[in-house]
Amino acid sequence: MKQLLGVPAFARLWVAAFFGETAEWMLQVALPVYVFQRTGSAATTALSIVLGLLPAVLLSPVAGVVADRWNRRAVLFGGCLGLAVVALPLLAEPGVTVVYAVMAAQAALASVFEPARNALVPELVGVADVTAANGLMSVNGSVARLAGGWAGGALLGFGGLADVMIGYLAVLAVAAALLAKPFRRVTAPVPAPAREPVVRAWLDGLRELTHNRRLRRTGLALVFTSVAQGMFLVLFVVYVLDVLGGSEAEAGLLRGVQALGGLAAGFALATVARRVAPAALLGWGALALGLLSAVIWNLSLVTTALGLYVGLFVVVGAPGVVVGAGVLSEIQSAVAPERAGRVLSTTFAAVATCTTAGALLAGTLVATTGPAVLLNVQAGGYVLAAAVMLVPRRGWTRQLVWRYRAAPSVKS
Repeated sequence: MKQLLGVPAFARLWVAAFFGETAEWMLQVALPVYVFQRTGSAATTALSIVLGLLPAVLLSPVAGVVADRWNRRAVLFGGCLGLAVVALPLLAEPGVTVVYAVMAAQAALASVFEPARNALVPELVGVADVTAANGLMSVNGSVARLAGGWAGGALLGFGGLADVMIGYLAVLAVAAALLAKPFRRVTAPVPAPAREPVVRAWLDGLRELTHNRRLRRTGLALVFTSVAQGMFLVLFVVYVLDVLGGSEAEAGLLRGVQALGGLAAGFALATVARRVAPAALLGWGALALGLLSAVIWNLSLVTTALGLYVGLFVVVGAPGVVVGAGVLSEIQSAVAPERAGRVLSTTFAAVATCTTAGALLAGTLVATTGPAVLLNVQAGGYVLAAAVMLVPRRGWTRQLVWRYRAAPSVKS
């Protein structure tokens, strides 16, 4: 861990990611609650989430090629500036339609931002250390979730959306400043041909994703986890405000405290678990996430005491980070560096599509079935993902061992 943070370029990206994710979590918590307050409708809340995901699907061909063809640090810097500009209308406490437009615009920028950042990590630390690097990125991501989630909910409850936006813009400005200076890379990707058509470049990346046996299995697991996550985004708001009788600040608190468990998981991934096979991380993390989620959702039949839920949401944050690190490490270690951006963008587009499906499913059915049934279906999605990764099958049983050999770093 200290060795990675001793790499100046990675350390700066690490800190910039913290501020960027803190800003992101402020809006991720505040905006769905704001929409639910204005409309009182879970279906409308689901629509806002869908509009925040759809651009990632539509822009996937462009986003991946941009992340591979352009300077990735410059893409991140420009993304921060763009996120700040498109969020400015929220300063005026707007109507729901304006919130929808801002969420869609921000999602469009994030569709480029995320693959560029994750494709940049192996360049800064080398392929052999991507699991440890992803663990460290998840550590500051967890702290950002705690700080941003709590701040988003608290500022919305006490001061309104304008106060949320002032804090958001200030935090995002710090991230942009840290990304303004070029990085020194450990490895350099082979650039895509300058005149390669965008669609052809994207299709090449998609072909690598679909023809790689290792990644096909990961993709199937991602379908289940993403649908489950989409359902969660809608049902969580309903669960906290209606089932538990909580407030906006308490919704932000429960989303934020997952970061504490994520911190522990991130440190473990960066140290003692840095050589764990990515497939095993994804499988066991998804199983733990599903079982813990089932406990949380059914506990409301016994008690609605906030303190108990705070503790459980702390614990459930750990397997969530493990799942995310497993997915990223699997892709980063299996894909050629010059195609990493487009493969990651295609993966994120698939995640967004399935998350959208889950959100629409929950928003459509919750008024009929109530949240209890759908929340248990949501927990089951993670268990299915775990089965995909962990149930032994001919030809890849040995891939689930706890140690694997990563490719060596290429020193310049």
